[in-house]
Amino acid sequence: MISNTKILCILILLSLSLNTIHVLAGDSDKKDSDEKDKDSDSDQKDKDSGSDSKEDSDSKKDSDEPELFLISCGSPEEVTDSEGRKWAPDSKFLACSENSSTAKVDSIDPTLPSEEPYGSARIFNTTSSYNLSVTTKKRLWIRLHFYPFSNDCLDQTRAYFSVVANEFTLLNNFSAATTAEALTEAYVVKEFSLTPVTSGKLNITITPSQQPENAIAFLNGIEVIPMPDIFKTTPLIGFVDQTIEVQNSSVQTMYRLNVGGNFIPPTEDSEGGGNRTWHDDAGYLIGAPATKFGITGEANGNVTIKYPGDVPEYIAPLAVYNTGRSMGPSPNINLNTNLTWHFDVDVNFTYVVRLHFCDFELEMANQRVFDIFLNNHTAQEGADVIGWAGSLAHGHGSSGQGIPVYKDYAIYVNDRNNGTEQVWVALHPNEKTKPEYYDSLLNGLEVFKINDTCGNLGGQNPVPVRHCYSNEFLTKKGDDAKSS
Repeated sequence: MISNTKILCILILLSLSLNTIHVLAGDSDKKDSDEKDKDSDSDQKDKDSGSDSKEDSDSKKDSDEPELFLISCGSPEEVTDSEGRKWAPDSKFLACSENSSTAKVDSIDPTLPSEEPYGSARIFNTTSSYNLSVTTKKRLWIRLHFYPFSNDCLDQTRAYFSVVANEFTLLNNFSAATTAEALTEAYVVKEFSLTPVTSGKLNITITPSQQPENAIAFLNGIEVIPMPDIFKTTPLIGFVDQTIEVQNSSVQTMYRLNVGGNFIPPTEDSEGGGNRTWHDDAGYLIGAPATKFGITGEANGNVTIKYPGDVPEYIAPLAVYNTGRSMGPSPNINLNTNLTWHFDVDVNFTYVVRLHFCDFELEMANQRVFDIFLNNHTAQEGADVIGWAGSLAHGHGSSGQGIPVYKDYAIYVNDRNNGTEQVWVALHPNEKTKPEYYDSLLNGLEVFKINDTCGNLGGQNPVPVRHCYSNEFLTKKGDDAKSS
């Protein structure tokens, strides 16, 4: 017979077991409910994430387009130039605005291409920097704009400074006023092409020089524009089997000319070219007054300029290849002269001379053949534009007429004349091939300076006034300024 005590213990244990089962079941139900809520939240998050993912995708698509920067230094607000381009105020890009001041330009020179970005300036008393986030995959055009005006805040006699972009020195002890006077211009634009910035961070640092005492620096505008890699391995003239890997270097644009044609503003540059400016070449021609200009020509309506696959359209705009300069119709005169351009450059640097060709007059090879010289070195013997173009004219027919071609040549300029030196480009008819016409032709010309082994591109300030400008050119320039 079971005692009352034992019966009581059994009932207590049974009650505890039932309670335990109920509690576990309750926890399990709660867990299931929580899992369902979690799944529901997860589904909602997935939906939201899908929406966000689409937005991120759209944003990423937008960010795939490398950003360009047009910066108006010293301006408190966005401004628009005469070509309709919008320039942002520079304050948000400055690392520290306390080291600088701003100035509004009181009077704008009528020869300026636009009031903006030259209507304001930022003046630096100590080292200051602009910081920009840029594409890591493309080279960058960097253009620095200077309008050397003077007022109570900006004394140009003290404005000597350097500009460094990451590890490259762009300008060293630079004077915008001296340079503008030497160029007989009211303003100065310095253009550079930097190798890709792999960090994605571009730092442009401005530092006043140590001399003169209390030196200052200033800037009116900055452009940073992604660009295609337009450079390649280039033969070094004057050396046997030597080349320069220009694509691995940063460069400064020294000259960019539309030979035989008119001035081409940034807005009329070829798509993808990066808003380059192309100048008239007349002021750089030298020689006897009666023959140095040769003759200019323009493609007529029967000739269509057709870019071959090996020459992308961003290399140069159509307007460059639509016009050209040749020597003239007289073979006797041509055989006794050259078509020659002359450029002042900085010594102890290597330069790339890019020549643009497009023959829109002739149709057959060996009709016009000429030699190309750089500083009295033979850069190319037997240049035949139609022959070159014909080999590139895949699918355009056998003729090279109207097909653009460009050629690059590098030359080192050393210090032989007390710090001043030149690059000469001369074309002369080739007699060996007995062409149909003793003549030469050029459509465009660019000169680029390659950084030295220290990453330096800075040269000396030029000495006013540039004597390579002809009287005819200066007269024409004055007339153009009055008519604008």
